[in-house]
Amino acid sequence: MTTFSEDYSKQFNADRKTDPHKSALVIIDMQYATGHHDGPLARMMKSAGNTVTEWRFERIKSHVIPNTQKLIQAMRQAGGRVIYITIGAALPDCSDAPVHMRAFFQSMKNYEGQHAHKIIEELSPEPGDPVIRKTSVGAFASTGLDHLLRSLGCEHLFVTGVSTNMCVETTAREAADRGYAVTLVEDACATTHKELHEGTLQNFNRFFGKVRSTQDVLKLL
Repeated sequence: MTTFSEDYSKQFNADRKTDPHKSALVIIDMQYATGHHDGPLARMMKSAGNTVTEWRFERIKSHVIPNTQKLIQAMRQAGGRVIYITIGAALPDCSDAPVHMRAFFQSMKNYEGQHAHKIIEELSPEPGDPVIRKTSVGAFASTGLDHLLRSLGCEHLFVTGVSTNMCVETTAREAADRGYAVTLVEDACATTHKELHEGTLQNFNRFFGKVRSTQDVLKLL
C-alpha cells in the first residue's frame, strides 16, 4: 500500500525520458584544492585532526574518479556534453568572491593561475569542453550556467563531483528548480563521511530528481 508521503513525493520525481543529445555530464569542483588527497583541503582537514578525511579521499580515488571517467567517455560517445564546474576566485585577494567564501579560498590559494585551482589531471577537460568558475556553493548562483545549458539545448543533467551535500546537491537542486531533469550519480560523488553522503542522496531522491549508479546511467546513454 502506498502511503500519502510516498505518493506525495512521486509528484516531484516522475521519470523523464533521457535524450543523450540533450544531456550533459556536470562535473563539480574536481580540483586539486578540493578533490585531491594531497591538496589544500585534505591537508587542512588532516592538520585539524579531522578523522573523516580518509573516507572522503579514498572514495574519490576508488569511486569518483574512475566512474566519472566512464561517464565522460560514454557521454561523449552518445553525443552529449561534458561541462566542468570549478570553485574559486579570479583575483589573488579573492575580493571577487562573496565575503563568507574569501577566507576559505585564501587559505587554499584557490584562485585562477594557482595549481590548487586546476582540475585534477585524471579528469582533465578536452578542448571545447566548457569550464565554468563559480564563487558560490551552487553553480547557478554566480555563473551563466543556465544560459549555457539552454543555448546548448541541454535538458537532462547528470551531476558528479564534490561535495555531495554541498556544491553537488546545491547545484542539483538549483537545476531542478529551473526545470531540468537531474540525476545525481551516487557512486561518482563524495563528501566527508558515508552517513552524510547517503542522507543527502536519500533526500534528493524524494523531491528533486533521480539518484542512480554509474552503471544505471551508462544504460541510459
